[in-house]
Amino acid sequence: MDKIFAIGDIHGCLDKLCKLMELIPADPARDTLVFIGDYIDRSPEGPKVVDRILELARTHAGVKCLCGNHELMLMNYLEGADEDLYLANGGRMTLAAYGINREDSPAERRAKIPAAHMKFFKSLLPYYETEHFIFSHAGMLPGFPLSMQSIHDLIWIRDDFMDSDYDFGKRVVFGHTHLPRPLVAPNKIGIDTGAVYGGKLTCVELPALRFYQV
Repeated sequence: MDKIFAIGDIHGCLDKLCKLMELIPADPARDTLVFIGDYIDRSPEGPKVVDRILELARTHAGVKCLCGNHELMLMNYLEGADEDLYLANGGRMTLAAYGINREDSPAERRAKIPAAHMKFFKSLLPYYETEHFIFSHAGMLPGFPLSMQSIHDLIWIRDDFMDSDYDFGKRVVFGHTHLPRPLVAPNKIGIDTGAVYGGKLTCVELPALRFYQV
């Protein structure tokens, strides 16, 4: 695999995702696409974004999809756990798109998720590591190696990571914390630029450190 193209938080912004994929020069046979997580919530087209990524996975040899906090919240909601947390974090539009009602039992909720989507959500990675980069939805807890990072830190951490100049040994590429523009620091690269809030959807090409946005 020659190049890596990492895409930030999509949050159901299907049109931006489709335009971005037309823009980036990824070779389906050689290059890696890393999706940093948060495909759903805060807008109604999260399930359609999942469909698009599944299509890409059929045509691109190297697609890596990370778990975001929103995917984890959805999976918990489907089990009847942390319901208010999910609803307070933009989950209502995703539930409506899947036809899920608050009154549905956990079994009824799960039954309304297409099998391909359920398989997708269950397959999401906590992180992806290459020779020079670590890809994590939210970042990493400073002071600890990757082997000691908890799933909670990998998908939820914010200030402790954002404020740190700790050297993780490899540059950490992350989303989760939306910024007005991509963040480039010696120890981290931030690519969530608030697509669902009216900002741009960002992709970074590595190792060239070239950005694509729509």
